[in-house]
This record gives sequence, structure tokens and C-alpha cells, in this order.
Amino acid sequence: MYPVLEPYASGDLPVGDGHSLSWEACGHPEGRPALVLHGGPGSGRSATARRYFDPAVFNIVLFDQRGCGRSIPHAGAADADLRTNTTAHLVADIERLRKHLNVADWLLLGGSWGSTLALAYAQQHPERVRAMVLHNVATTTRREVDWITRGVGTFFPREWERFRKGARDVHGNGCLAEAYHRLLMDPDPAVRMKAAQDWCDWETAIVDVTASHKPHPRYADPAFRLAFARLVTHYWRHAAWLEDGILLRRMPELAMLRGTLIHGRLDFGSPLATAWHLAQAWQGSELVVVDEAGHDARDPGMADHIVAAIRRLADA
Repeated sequence: MYPVLEPYASGDLPVGDGHSLSWEACGHPEGRPALVLHGGPGSGRSATARRYFDPAVFNIVLFDQRGCGRSIPHAGAADADLRTNTTAHLVADIERLRKHLNVADWLLLGGSWGSTLALAYAQQHPERVRAMVLHNVATTTRREVDWITRGVGTFFPREWERFRKGARDVHGNGCLAEAYHRLLMDPDPAVRMKAAQDWCDWETAIVDVTASHKPHPRYADPAFRLAFARLVTHYWRHAAWLEDGILLRRMPELAMLRGTLIHGRLDFGSPLATAWHLAQAWQGSELVVVDEAGHDARDPGMADHIVAAIRRLADA
């Protein structure tokens, strides 16, 4: 990865519905534009993501999606209203940010949920995307949501049983994202905070697949946990408001777009099959499988492959 990098510009962009996005730009102001789409939904932008790009070559733009990070209003607020926080809103926000920064087109880097958002944006605005690097790939189908909240419990039975009980899922057949979302929006702060802790404990459990793995320090912050869990469950219970499987079916439309998919073989949260099927449908892509990695960009080998992919696509 490249050395620690500080922004040369930042700001807040009103995007309607009472929302304002916090953004920053790093690297070369006249360089090749690149946009980082963070995961979650609700993880917020990370200073680490700046370091995937050569700052002498790229103009790197990062922003906090609606409801998280330094964008306002915050999804962790007691009176949070998430009705104007959907995939369509986020895609429109990216376009507003592009126009605000006077960018013609850009390379997209998206991880986990960010890969879903990158695909949705590219399919709606293909002329604005030069190339894509997607890692820890997810397309947020109902099948994927069911897997990550139920199916993967086969590999983590003790942790899943705690997770299920936290949702008060008495009969064991409801939508756990829906059940948790109700608890996360409960008027009782104690109920909300317990649900947020239980949700984040589950998220941590299914990415903890290597001996050297350490939980991300952001999970120690109660405000982060609540906003993150609210946004994830909000998007998952609606399957991201996407027609099921539409992102995969529309990939032939992006056949001429170059891209790299980077995925951990040990990714239990989003099994390798998701990235593999996407690569099969996307003629202009290559799939890189990282044997030692799970569903965390900090896992062994992930950063090296992300940096290398961005270098390869710098002139796309």
C-alpha cells in the first residue's frame, strides 16, 4: 500500500431530503479520477482506502454514504428516519457528487456492499465509469441475505444461536434482518443498544476466520454500532430495493467495461460463488481468488491484490 495520505480538499454536499454528504479528495488534483464506495451499508469512509491508489496518478474521492460517518443526519440518532435512504438515493448521490467535483468519469473501487452499489451505479450510468475494482463481492440478493443471516450459521452454530435469540426469533423462520431492524428502531434505548451489539457481534464472528484476525476497532463505538446495524438491516430487509438477480442479468450490458473482482476463498459472509458467477456474466472482468482471506479487506493478500488491480486499470 502507498504511504499515509491526507486530503487536499473536503466538504459537505447537500443532496436533498435533508441529507448532506461529507466528502474528501486526496492525491493529485489533476489526476485520473477514482471513487471509493465503502461497505456496510453504513461503514463510512476509511483513511486506509486512500492508500490503495498511487497519489501521483489518481485524484481519489471518498465520501460517507447517507446516514453514516460524518454525513448528516446520522442513522444513529434517536429520531432517525431512513425512508429516503435507499440504493436509488445513493446512486443519485454519486451523480450529484460527480457533477459537483466536475468529474467526467471515474474508476470505481467498491468493497462488500460497496461492490453492490458500484454495480448498480455502473449499470445506470455506464458512460461515467472507466473501470471497476470490486473486492469481497456482494450483490445483495435475497438469497445472499438469507445466507448471511441463516445459512452460514452452519459454520458458526454457537454464534448463530446467540444471534437468533437476540432477534427474539421464537419460531426460527422469520427474516432476521427485519426482526433486528424492529429492535434497532425500538423507542427504548436499552433495547436498541443490545440489538446493535448482538448484530455487530454476529458480523464480527463470520469474518473472524484467520488466526491473526482482529475485530475492527470501529465496533467498540456504541454510536457506530447502532447506525451501522440500522443501515445494514434497513438495506438487507429490502434486498437493497433491487429486482432479485438484476445486477447479474444486466452484466452483459457492461461487457466492454474492464474490471477486476478480488475475493477471499475463506469468505463465509459472501461465498466465492457470488464473485465467480459475476465474473462469468461480465466479459471484461477477471477474478482473483485470495486463498488466505475471508470477508475483510485487511486479511492477508487482499490489499496487495487491490493495489495491483488498480495499477493495471490505471489507463483504462
